[in-house]
Amino acid sequence: MRFILGFLSGLLGALAGWSGLAALVVMLAGPDRDGGIAMGAFFDIGPIGGVVGFIAGIWLFVRFGLVRDATPEPPAETSDAAPPRATQLSFPFAATVLLIVAILGYWGWYELIRSPNLSHGFMTLQIEFRLPPGMTLPDKEEDVHIEVEEATGYANAMLPANWRAHDGDRKAIISSASLMYKTRHRGVSLTLPGVPTQRWSIDLGSDPDPTPGFSPWRTPSEPSPAKIEMHFSLTADR
Repeated sequence: MRFILGFLSGLLGALAGWSGLAALVVMLAGPDRDGGIAMGAFFDIGPIGGVVGFIAGIWLFVRFGLVRDATPEPPAETSDAAPPRATQLSFPFAATVLLIVAILGYWGWYELIRSPNLSHGFMTLQIEFRLPPGMTLPDKEEDVHIEVEEATGYANAMLPANWRAHDGDRKAIISSASLMYKTRHRGVSLTLPGVPTQRWSIDLGSDPDPTPGFSPWRTPSEPSPAKIEMHFSLTADR
């Protein structure tokens, strides 16, 4: 029984060390683009914390996990062969273990409900930009930079083959991006040659439903002489 408890304590320490070190790296690295930092922190750096946590979990169990029964021993004259004191699980150690389990369980639950797997699946955000009259589109796709901000991460929107479009006599840009998390904090920015970066907020709920169509055209969050407009729609994989 003692071996099983020690091994479980080591596994819990490994899980705590793995996830804790990965979370620390992500927090210190700052906003992530395309999830690369988070993936590297979890799969490349996290195992180091897992090994350290496993060793620490076993050592802490051996050192603090078990205590001897505090019941006083009977007087020597009343018993020639007094039974040895029994050992029991330390209450502070057990409470600490339960606290760690609760924290890890809450973190796992929080990450699960933030993922899109409980509702519509991954969702595609269709984004279109309409340039003011007389403004021309860049000649190269590489000159168009569209960035979607979601929670604390960033992703570059994709431009299809027909990204150069028009709305009447006004040039337009077509793009799309995948939404990865449930969050209320979303935004999009557009950078073109010779034009200051324009930013718009995406006013969707934390767990949005697909939209029936495109939103009305809207101007950037901050006044800009470029007068570029943006609208969006949201579709679901299922």
